[in-house]
Amino acid sequence: MIKRGQFFGSKSEPQKNDEPKIDLGVIAEPDLLANVLRPRSFDRYIGQDEAKNQIRLLVDAAKSREEACDHILIYGPAGLGKTTLANIVATEMNSELRITAGPVLEKQGDLAAILSSLRDGSILFIDEIHRLRPQIEEVLYGAMEDFVLDLVVGKGVTAKTLRLNLPKFTLVGATTKPHKISSPLRERFGGLVKLDYYQDAEIAEIVTQSATILNLELKLDAAMLLANCSRGIPRVANRLLKRVSDYCLVNSESIATLDHVKQTLAILGLDESGLSRLDVEVLKVLNNNFAGGPVGLSTLSAYMHEDRDTLSEVVEPFLLKLGFLQRSHRGRIVTEAGKKYLKQKV
Repeated sequence: MIKRGQFFGSKSEPQKNDEPKIDLGVIAEPDLLANVLRPRSFDRYIGQDEAKNQIRLLVDAAKSREEACDHILIYGPAGLGKTTLANIVATEMNSELRITAGPVLEKQGDLAAILSSLRDGSILFIDEIHRLRPQIEEVLYGAMEDFVLDLVVGKGVTAKTLRLNLPKFTLVGATTKPHKISSPLRERFGGLVKLDYYQDAEIAEIVTQSATILNLELKLDAAMLLANCSRGIPRVANRLLKRVSDYCLVNSESIATLDHVKQTLAILGLDESGLSRLDVEVLKVLNNNFAGGPVGLSTLSAYMHEDRDTLSEVVEPFLLKLGFLQRSHRGRIVTEAGKKYLKQKV
């Protein structure tokens, strides 16, 4: 157990399938704490059965052939476990995991440096792979298909092409926008895996598992309320759980009850449906100022002085999931369920 005041990041990693326990009083960097909560094997990864089975098949086949796993593209909304799956692939293949992101790779040399440093069986994880520059993609084509790296040395008439052989590696790409990936790049992936929003029961199981790691007893009704507020996203659920853990810590509680969750949500400005003040304000503006809609996203953005992308990518998905909002070719419309919710808020 990590003592109060210590940080995560010891040199030795827990054995596969072992779940570390940490003290509620631990002071830890958020990213490192999130890493501790990640499951380390397929058996500990809850939900996404179809996606998990697809990846497990690729991994098991590669292990049977004693070869590198086929390249995998994982797509779906943010926070559903794409990075976690990449970690599990590396663990199952007993390989090193190298992590980068599309926006970070600005020049061909950036990618070339990473590729040339890989070893046989290495897993290269590229997050936001849809944001790769076209010239970077061109380097990837040969690297993924033939495991070669073609470089141009020199300029003008003295320029020469240099071909370097690469180790047999596996590229795991992650994206929230698969339609922005070019066809030539997409076709070089052996596995195309889609992640969907989680069901409340799955999220409740996830936060219960995470609570065990945090050495916090979480009551079932408290876990279900957290699940209901998580927008179907494990990352959101674990973030809320950590705030509940903080609440219990400062109040010297070791058991998180339904009442503790409710009080934590109130502090965070969330209601028991998981809606934030901005979510509710969007519904109110549509209903009260635009007679329920339809209203175009640009008009709504300008009226509320909110960023268009924030409304479309952060607010709308959950309102659509709850059935409070409807999209049409004419704009956004508050549904009857949304209007009923607003009446209850009065």
